[in-house]
Amino acid sequence: MAYNKISNKTQEKDIKYLNKDFNSFRSDLLEFSKTYFPDTFNDFTEGSPGLMFMDMAAYVGDVLSYYVDTQLQENFLDTVQERTNLFHLAYTLGYRPKVTSVAATNIDVFQLIPSKGVTGDKSPDFDYALTLNQPGSFQTDTGINFSLQNKVVFSHSSSFDPTDISVYSLDANGEPFYYLLKKSTPVISAERTVKSFEVGDIQRFLILNLLDSEIISIESIVDSDGNEYTEVPYLAQDTVFENISNVQGNTTSLYEHYNETPYLLKIKQVPRRFVTRFTADNTLEIQFGSGDSSKSDEQILPIPDNIGLGGRDGRSKLDQSIDPSNFLHSQTYGKAPSNTTLTVTYLKGGGIRSNVLSQTINKISTLSVNNRPNLNGNLLQFCKESLACSNPEPATGGGPGDNTEDIRLNTLSNFAAQQRIITKEDYMVRTLSMPSIYGSVCKTYVVKSSELTTTNTSLVAESSQISSNLYILGYDNEKKLTPCNTATKTNLSTYLDYYKPLTDSINIMDAFVINLGIEFEITTFKNNNNQQVLLDCISDLKNYFNIDKWQVNQPIIESEVYNLIGNVKGVQSVINVKFINKSGEETGYSRFRYDFPSATKDGIIYPSLDPSIFEVKYPNTDIKGNIKQY
Repeated sequence: MAYNKISNKTQEKDIKYLNKDFNSFRSDLLEFSKTYFPDTFNDFTEGSPGLMFMDMAAYVGDVLSYYVDTQLQENFLDTVQERTNLFHLAYTLGYRPKVTSVAATNIDVFQLIPSKGVTGDKSPDFDYALTLNQPGSFQTDTGINFSLQNKVVFSHSSSFDPTDISVYSLDANGEPFYYLLKKSTPVISAERTVKSFEVGDIQRFLILNLLDSEIISIESIVDSDGNEYTEVPYLAQDTVFENISNVQGNTTSLYEHYNETPYLLKIKQVPRRFVTRFTADNTLEIQFGSGDSSKSDEQILPIPDNIGLGGRDGRSKLDQSIDPSNFLHSQTYGKAPSNTTLTVTYLKGGGIRSNVLSQTINKISTLSVNNRPNLNGNLLQFCKESLACSNPEPATGGGPGDNTEDIRLNTLSNFAAQQRIITKEDYMVRTLSMPSIYGSVCKTYVVKSSELTTTNTSLVAESSQISSNLYILGYDNEKKLTPCNTATKTNLSTYLDYYKPLTDSINIMDAFVINLGIEFEITTFKNNNNQQVLLDCISDLKNYFNIDKWQVNQPIIESEVYNLIGNVKGVQSVINVKFINKSGEETGYSRFRYDFPSATKDGIIYPSLDPSIFEVKYPNTDIKGNIKQY
């Protein structure tokens, strides 16, 4: 059979693709018509019907061009304008926009406790020391609510969370009768609100809308059966941090460190979980998982027994993709609520009005109080009624939420920072960020383990080949450097393991403390009070060697010390400054000796190769000065 060949060639026309607005579209349409249809259409007067159609085509082209440009710019964070799209991009890149900013401050909470003991040997009876739990709220005279952020344990005192004790009243013999305890704790401007939702049959990825203003965060979601749902950053994350009291019933070996580490950090599985997202109208969406607890995952998840099984015709399905919707029906993303009532407790507040003056947060609104059992009822009630509060500093930081530019810039910054710890600085900052209730870590340093050979008391974060050593130190009750106890190291290992890459392994070790004393000699100008000049020199040296200003592996620059003393008013010259090693556990110093002359090069005193830190432990006695008389 023969086929006739038909040519598909047509006349090539010069078509331009750079038109963007109405005028350029219209102009090119007119030129196109004159060029390719000179005999068909030649009436270009304003009243011509043909010209009307050209104008309409140019109008449609202008509108379509606008929407193409708009859709393109809405896909990029730098150019997006629609607030809804901006919120979606922010969440995609890991930033959570704020719809309100809360005011924050520290408040002092006071409590009276009785004394105990015999005459001449009275002491506070900490059996009556209370524990203030969350939720707890305080209030100003104008009705602004402030929410308690941490548990307040009056019986616990550390360098990071001290309890101030003073005598409040005396008995007839002049002995302490009641003691006053004071704790400082952070609060934010927020009030708790409760809302309930009725949930019917199971629904995959159920979304509830919390219609309210100035929402800060979700505090808890509990169903009518008492099951608690936990907020996670994303539904695939099935573990969160949980703190438990460091008592004998919860641990067999770490409870002896309760005074320094009152809580232990644990990883908790959360099969019931949810995520939250703020919308462009500042309301909050709550999304749950997709799992049905009444069904078995093994029936729908791919396992070695069912992957690649063929159909009835016997053909293999190994070359076919696994249906990703299978995972959406499983409990991988959390159990979904069904046939229950969800009680949502959330925080709301903030704004400009929440910035209040000092001494204005003076009312206790609601508190959950714990106490030891088997106490005198009347005396315990008196101690509870003695609770009082006050804010020594004003509350600041309250304001509106993020505007468009705030979200744009914060998202760019957040995407670069992420939440993971990769670099040396990431590990150091994350270590110092561990909440103090899990132990006090105040100094830290990271070095590759291959660079050091020193043996040290350590705790390996993961039982694999050690790649890096993390050196840490804490404070004791007098804010002196001390090695961290085993409970603190255990908590830190759990804490870091949550953020570090799987391939990293961290060896947690004690940094070395080098204690030193300083002896200096100066001359003074005439007509100066020599004792005052000497005291000023010692005061400036105390400030210079304040342990808060010193880090692990920081050297001492002798010229800075000479200049510091020489700049004190009344000092004529600095004759000599001598650095002396202080060591010996029997005298309270570090057990490590250090050769300062050998460690000094070109006027710089270097720490040891093994990570160490210089400390003037007892500045009142370790810094001595002398004025040379002529």
